Amino acid sequence: MSKDLDRSRPVWRQVAEIISRRIADGTYAPGDRVPGIVELSAEFGIAASTAQKALAHLRNEGIVRTELGLGTFVSDAEQAD
Repeated sequence: MSKDLDRSRPVWRQVAEIISRRIADGTYAPGDRVPGIVELSAEFGIAASTAQKALAHLRNEGIVRTELGLGTFVSDAEQAD
């Protein structure tokens, strides 16, 4: 697990927060592809299931959208922020 992650809090939530911050600061713009499960697992040293849970949370919040076979992208709704 990445040294940037705190073991006292759910890891999936921390990863979701990091992705949300990257969207907010413009690292990932509306319509941009965000890292997928394999990429998040490698970047943070986490299990695929943990990365999947983080992306599912972002999707449920409407922050990202998933296109089957293409990947996960920043929702266009983020342009309003």
